[in-house]
Amino acid sequence: MFVITSMPVGGAETLLVNLMRRMNPDVVCPEVACLKDPGPLGQQIASEFPVHSNLIGGKYDIGVIRRLRRLIIDRNIDAVITVGAGDKMFWGRLAAAVAGVPVIASALHSTGWPDGVGRANRWLTGITDAFIAVADSHGKFLREFERFPDEKVHVIRNGVDCEKFRHDESAGAWLRSELGLDETSRLVGIVAALREEKNHCMLVHAAAQLCESHSDLHWVVVGDGPQRPEIESLADQLGVADRIHLMGTRHDTPRIVAGLDLFTLCSLNEASPVSILEALACQVAVVSTDVGSIGETVIEGETGMLVPSEDVDAYAAAIGGLIDDPAMRQSMGTAGRERVLATGSVDSMVTGYQTLITDGYDAAIRPRKATARKPRGLLREVAASR
Repeated sequence: MFVITSMPVGGAETLLVNLMRRMNPDVVCPEVACLKDPGPLGQQIASEFPVHSNLIGGKYDIGVIRRLRRLIIDRNIDAVITVGAGDKMFWGRLAAAVAGVPVIASALHSTGWPDGVGRANRWLTGITDAFIAVADSHGKFLREFERFPDEKVHVIRNGVDCEKFRHDESAGAWLRSELGLDETSRLVGIVAALREEKNHCMLVHAAAQLCESHSDLHWVVVGDGPQRPEIESLADQLGVADRIHLMGTRHDTPRIVAGLDLFTLCSLNEASPVSILEALACQVAVVSTDVGSIGETVIEGETGMLVPSEDVDAYAAAIGGLIDDPAMRQSMGTAGRERVLATGSVDSMVTGYQTLITDGYDAAIRPRKATARKPRGLLREVAASR
């Protein structure tokens, strides 16, 4: 059972869907527990997998332990993996321990605010069998900054479906037609939930800087979220509302990404964003802020360009320079797909998760033949009520 807050169209959520769809059903039968509403992706996969939702009433609703424990027992769950930090990481592991689940793990997809692990989640390190990082430098961050034990940190790189995300000669014309733009328009795109940490306002400021020198440049924004009104307001204020196309939640992302001239990300923090892997798989070069583990995929001058976080001038200059250099973009796109094929396939990611789950289960069950696993420390009192 994967425990998550909700499933909007975002990188971690899309990654989870791809992972579940590729798992061998003879080995792993995945389910999802959303603490809040299922979201668009949760609704989309409800016909394929069991999706449970609305398990928590508020941040301090300790009744979620009882509800999750009951669900875990009823569904005969052997492994619980929390997805992301925050409430789901805390309540999910706590409920799993109280229910006596053999394997308890946490998959983390970002670094720092707003996804810092925090003191409360560190308290549960002892009951956690594995912490999953998505890149080598992310694993180092979990060991050194979050102070998780070396032996509990496992690196499983994010992976994308390189058959689904691939170069498509017809996608550019289709996307321009979809947006009602001239066929000579050039498109820079981003796929990210409209949340504060994704820093879309930096993109709007860059659009304002480039609008006069690049009169044919348009910006494609895929995703939705609470920052949408602020982004729209800023675009109006800076006079670029007609250049920025907010497409909302879409389920044809592969074709949209393949239709771009350049992909971008301007996040304040990340680990290894799936959207960048998808863009490179489509042979689209990337300009991104140099945060988290992005530098392991966006290789400066080879698969894209990196700029300092929140440096709008450098960001606009990098985009302007690459959008004017089609030969360089093509070279970077080709190198990018080769890199994703070598290091970021969805099959290697699935193998990593299945191996972690099955090996952990086997290791946990052997000693249980003699002695049942008992909750420790702060869990004893809660477990006594079982």
